[in-house]
Amino acid sequence: MDGAVDAHGKKRQDPPSAGSNGVSFSNNLNSLAAEGAVASHTNGAMGSIQKKLELSRLREKIHHTRNDLLHDLNRNVDDFVQDVLSQVEQSIAPPSDLSWSSPAREKDGSLPDKVFVCRNSVLTDLFEIDHIRTIYNIFSAILIVFAMNTLLHDLMEYGRIDLKFELIRWAFGHFPIVMSTWVCMKLSTVLILYPAFCRWATQRSGWFARSSPRVYNLSWTFAYVMFQVAFLIFPLRVISIYHLPLASTLAITMEQARLIMKAHAFVRENATKVLHFKPKSGGRESSEVPIPAFSHYLYFLFAPTLVYRDSYPRSPACRWDYVFTNLAQVVACLLYTYYIFIRFCVPVFKNFTEDHVTSKRIILSVFSCMLPGTLALFVGFFAILHSWLNAFAEMLRFGDRLFYKDWWNSTSFANYYRTWNVVVHDWLYTYVYKDVYWLLGREQRSVAMFTVFLISAMFHEYILAVSFGFCYPVLFIMFAGGGFSFIFLTNKRKQRTWNIFMWVSLFTGNGILMTLYSMEWYARENCPPFSDSRIVDYFVPRSWICRILPDALP
Repeated sequence: MDGAVDAHGKKRQDPPSAGSNGVSFSNNLNSLAAEGAVASHTNGAMGSIQKKLELSRLREKIHHTRNDLLHDLNRNVDDFVQDVLSQVEQSIAPPSDLSWSSPAREKDGSLPDKVFVCRNSVLTDLFEIDHIRTIYNIFSAILIVFAMNTLLHDLMEYGRIDLKFELIRWAFGHFPIVMSTWVCMKLSTVLILYPAFCRWATQRSGWFARSSPRVYNLSWTFAYVMFQVAFLIFPLRVISIYHLPLASTLAITMEQARLIMKAHAFVRENATKVLHFKPKSGGRESSEVPIPAFSHYLYFLFAPTLVYRDSYPRSPACRWDYVFTNLAQVVACLLYTYYIFIRFCVPVFKNFTEDHVTSKRIILSVFSCMLPGTLALFVGFFAILHSWLNAFAEMLRFGDRLFYKDWWNSTSFANYYRTWNVVVHDWLYTYVYKDVYWLLGREQRSVAMFTVFLISAMFHEYILAVSFGFCYPVLFIMFAGGGFSFIFLTNKRKQRTWNIFMWVSLFTGNGILMTLYSMEWYARENCPPFSDSRIVDYFVPRSWICRILPDALP
């Protein structure tokens, strides 16, 4: 289809011409009408049955011709609309978005900052397309099938239907303790961190700060570090004292990590402004020090972002039906995860024996866990990065909802890591990568990248180690080792074959993670401790030494 050339030098696809399609359709109808005329003037001796057959074939041919023309018309219109939308998206995309995919720099050599704009999540827009919406419906149908499978299994095996969801009730046990801990963590950032920062900023004009500014700033920096250390220790003490189960511990540790990153973002952004602040020569009061309003800080604590700004783009109103829909999707994803583990994980690993620790059993288990492990990854991604964050964004009227990008289309692991979780990536880029880049220079970009991976892997391993109750650094090794090396292996790859490679790697990695962590979990249920020392037993994988322990299994 011929088209004009746009401002970017690209060939613009014109909409399909109604006239050309109409002429083609008219010519086809004329041809078919001629055939009908010939059929009507055949020998008068032809029987009525043959005439009916000819008319039936004529109708069928007209019907197929009409459907083909309509299909071609719809396809051309869809291609034209997609082309226009892609051009519009490229023309209005903010410069910061274009910079994430490459080490672009500003004119002064510095790296670009994060820019917030009003935009929907990727899946929110994609679900407007019927073809993509069907994929959502397929996953919903799979959830219904899982539920029916579990109910029929309980009915046939035990003669009753169990709707108590014991695994969920156990995993989210001690819920009042979890909420109390969350309130304490939240209040500490509100009642301790913010007032302390304000005092440091306003007292910099005092006698001690002016006489010994280095000592003054270092003392407050030490106090800030001690606050972060205490913020790490207090929730761990609660988890240890009350022996919180898996999901409750996971909720506390993830919220703990989130608040630590938010506290650092607030201090890092505003401390720079205070240090660069210069009072005017006329002498002004200390209240002019650029301290953010408490309302801005409080909004940031709840906003679905980890990068601090005094203000964010806001949506005009809150759609509460959209909020409830997303929260309902979170509950559905929770049930989805429950059925995945109750059908594919628990029956395989709950009766752990030394026979599981063989190369044959491990390989078979890895391949059998690839599909449920990846399905659990999809469900977790959709529940947290889409539904949960969109629900809070809607309640707070937070405009920028690009919490992830189209990571499923990635042809390189570098692009996958940038687009899988944009919220965490923005924090790592803004407060880790850029700072290391500034300290070491552009020649040490690999060091900055490795630092980002190391910190990210440590946070992931910390959350898993505390939640599971043992240190088994499988994810850390895969993330900081294989994941980091895959960046250079797949760097600047554009062929779709590399997208297949990425998906095979994800399936394999999820199968390994689900297998090894499940084996270690149930080994600690069925095997005695390796040592009387809790610290030694915490770090020694019991699934490896279960078969060599005396009287290991009952």
